[in-house]
Order: sequence, then structure tokens, then C-alpha cells
Amino acid sequence: MQTPGAPADRGPYATVANWQSPPFNRWAFWHVRELLPTQRVACDVRAVRPLPVQPAYRDIRAIGLVRSDGTKSLVGDVLDQTFTDAWVVLQDGELVEQWYGPRGAADRTHSVMSITKSVVGCVAAVLIGRGDLDPDALVTGYVPELGESGFAGATVRHLLDMRSGVSFREEYTNPDAEVRRLDEWIGWRPHGAGDEPLGLYRFLATLRADGPHGGRFLYRSAQSDALGWVCERAGGARMADLISTLVWAPMGAEHEAELFCDGVGTAIHDGGLGATARDLARFGQLLLDGGAVPGGGSDAGPPSEPVARAPSDSGRPARSVVPAQWLRQAWGVTADVRDAFAASPAERSFPGGWYRNQFWFRPGEFGDVLLCLGIHGQMLHVSRRTGTVCVKLSSWPDPQDPVFMQDTLRAFDAVGGALAGRATPSGDRRLPGVVSGLSRYGGGAVRRGGRVL
Repeated sequence: MQTPGAPADRGPYATVANWQSPPFNRWAFWHVRELLPTQRVACDVRAVRPLPVQPAYRDIRAIGLVRSDGTKSLVGDVLDQTFTDAWVVLQDGELVEQWYGPRGAADRTHSVMSITKSVVGCVAAVLIGRGDLDPDALVTGYVPELGESGFAGATVRHLLDMRSGVSFREEYTNPDAEVRRLDEWIGWRPHGAGDEPLGLYRFLATLRADGPHGGRFLYRSAQSDALGWVCERAGGARMADLISTLVWAPMGAEHEAELFCDGVGTAIHDGGLGATARDLARFGQLLLDGGAVPGGGSDAGPPSEPVARAPSDSGRPARSVVPAQWLRQAWGVTADVRDAFAASPAERSFPGGWYRNQFWFRPGEFGDVLLCLGIHGQMLHVSRRTGTVCVKLSSWPDPQDPVFMQDTLRAFDAVGGALAGRATPSGDRRLPGVVSGLSRYGGGAVRRGGRVL
């Protein structure tokens, strides 16, 4: 369906059946609301976080890097060759650069796929901080409908860290994999004329376990969907409203976001968010600043420690949105978390990395970085050491492309290093393997410039 007033220049005709496939996705990712049912994620126009413009360090596109195959290149070449739809760079909360492809704009939402998971994880963080959600409680204590499924016996913590034993294959080329069955149940990939979507939650109840809970890390979108269901029960509201009141409005979003739904009106927690690139950068800055934003008061309950000064707000006290302890826990990898990751296929793509609280972590050229990732090239890169946030929205032809992924991450590293005045380390590291299922869908912290280090 197409809403009144939609642009006449639609490009290749996109439908529910092909919106994630090339060449249709180049248009569709900017216009998902015209193809799928959506729920509004409201912002607060009275409390938009400003993004002061920082004079460009130099031409960002001219910054050099070494690609994953060892060849020398420029940031601009990587952007041009990886189907970039939008690109935003912040340093210390200030806007360094933004760019939009011909179908996009600063005020237009774009599908962010599995970056949604990290936003839902922050909803869980606020609910945990308020005492409404217990991470050590059983999933079935909140959602008894999953009592006969593979989620029985799993805790909320298992879902947060992708360590439940539920069986779910994210194999996009396998038509029998659960990820493809999920698309059919929610109505995102109709498989027959007249077929009616049965819904996300009914699908989750059909899943079974293939291993113990709390074992190795294995990326499975169904775990984020179950987490979203738990959050809705614990928070007493649908996910679109939880994101709006607990994260989106408090962080100072400039534009409304949208949450895509299944055919029966349930939000897709694993990959249904549509947002502007600038607001995604604001979300990254929130993570960089330890869950705080400039301003007084707190919408997320009392802070877990004395509030810091927001780096981009001239010394005004910071307001807690996401509990700082949540982010410290995620950054502070433990031996157990690291071992669980090392035993997974993801170690090939991010050697030395880990996954915690619905975030990826990767050792980068300038220290560890936090990543929020979605298929087809949706990427948010947060570097504490360089004080940078990089956003890239894309429409890759394939859901996963290891070369595009690794080259873009190297471009992010190079931009951060140049803006921070750091020389890029030399080396000839080659391309790691691809991780299956990048989804479509500690103590003693030291503060510097308002960020938790």
C-alpha cells in the first residue's frame, strides 16, 4: 500500500515481498512505512538535543586507510563502493559531517534493521534500573505463554546476552531456516496467495531448544523478540511507547521514529525501527556519554553515581537516561562473556570481541569500540578513545557482506583517529571470516569530558 502524498518517483516497484532485495531496497529502506504497518515513536520537540556544527578537521572523504585486503584507500572510496544511503559523523557531541544519498534526507527515516536490538536493550536497562524488570528472573515469569517453548528455563539475562539455548537459524539463503519462517509468520515475506500472517508472538511459542541456556554466545534474532515481549509485560506498555518515553524523547531526538509491525500489530523488536541518521547519531552520543544527556533532572530514576558534565553543553549538569552502570557492565568484558564469544562463529569476524546487553564490541585501531549493527549495512560505531560517533545507513545488495563490513569499520577507525589527531597504526591484517546472523532484523570508571572510560 502507498500513503497519500507519497513521492511519485518510486524507482523500481517495491512490495512487501521484495523490499529487502536489490534493487528495490534502495528506495524501500527510506519508505518502509508505505509498505508495512508501523507504530509511532514520539519525540519531544521542546527538548531536542542540539548538534553544534564543528568546523571540519579536513575533507573526511580524503582520509586514508588500509582496507581488509591490505590495499590503501580513502574513506570516500569506501562510502562510494558500499551502497551508502546516509553518513553522519560526530565528535564530542558536535556535527562534523553529514551526507545523504539522492533518495534520502536529514528528516527522513531509514530502516536500521538490527540496530533496533540495541535500542530495545536500553529500554530493558531503564526498566531494570527502575526495579520493574529483574535480569535474573525467568522469561516465563513475565511471559507464561512461552512456558512450553524453548525459552522455558531461560532468564532475561540469557536473552540480553544472546545466550539462551533456543534453536533459531539465521541463514538467509536457507528457505527452511527459522529466520525465513519468521518472515512468513509476521507477513514480511508472504509465501502464498491469501496467506494471513499469524504473528510474531505465536511464532516464538513454536521454537524449541537445541542446547543449554547460559552456554556459548550465538546471535539469534528470536532472543531479542522475546526480550521485547518481556519488556512490554514489565513496562506495561507496547514497545513503541516504551522506546518513546524511556529513550527517544529523553535523549533529545529531533524527529519521530517508527516501529514496523507484523500483520497483527505486534512490533518487531529484533529489527523494526526506522529512524533518521541524525537521531541515530544522537543515540550513539548517548552511549558515548555514559547514558547521559545535557540538562537537569532525570527521566530514568536516580543516577547510579554522581552525574557528570555533558561535554557539549558548557558545563551544565547531565541528565541520566540510560543507567551508567548498564553501559559500564557492557564495556567491562568478563572472562565468562569473552569465552562465550570466543567459542562462537562471531569470533572470526570480531577477534577479541564480545557481545553484552544487546551491543557488539570490537577491538579497533584506537581501542575497543561499541557497535550497533543491522544487515544490509546499518552501522553505528562509538569510540570512547577518539570521542567519535559514526553512522552509516546502507542498502547492500546482500544481507551480509564481510568485505563491506570490515572496510567500513576501518573507515570509521580512520575517521576517529584523524579527528582526534592520532596516527593510524600500520599493519596488514586480513579480512576475518563472516559471522552468521548479524541479524536483520566493571567498576572503577574514570570520567573524562563527561564520558565513562
